[in-house]
Amino acid sequence: MIPQPTERLRFREMQESDLTDIATLEIGGSRGPRGWIEWTRASYAKHGFGLWVVETHSGEFVGDCGLTLQEVEGEWMVEAGWHVRTPLRRLGYAAEAARSVRDAARAGNVEHLIAIIRPDNVASQGVASKIGLRLEREIHKNGGPALVFGADL
Repeated sequence: MIPQPTERLRFREMQESDLTDIATLEIGGSRGPRGWIEWTRASYAKHGFGLWVVETHSGEFVGDCGLTLQEVEGEWMVEAGWHVRTPLRRLGYAAEAARSVRDAARAGNVEHLIAIIRPDNVASQGVASKIGLRLEREIHKNGGPALVFGADL
């Protein structure tokens, strides 16, 4: 269920060889870049989807974007997530990639798509809105408040 290329971007499965690029992303959490890749690859095997490497058509690493399963107040939901390298932010790449991922989720018969976003991450809230997700609720996740944006597909 890999997303279709866009005008500026293409997607591919994340590999161990992407470690140097993944390490440039601000992904947070306790996994670290190597654990991030392992977690993503396990998701491909188990669910048929995960986070994909996002590149320009010329091969420049932009970030990652994709689908993951996330627990939200006891319920497992499909989440669209995205990370763009700091120097490439605010150029529309996140929204472009997220749209393609939303479309892949729809084609894969995902009924409801969410994005879990920290309250201070206004840019990601904007991306969520641009792909049709709306604020559904506020939760406590991974040690702090988080906003759940979502939409039926």
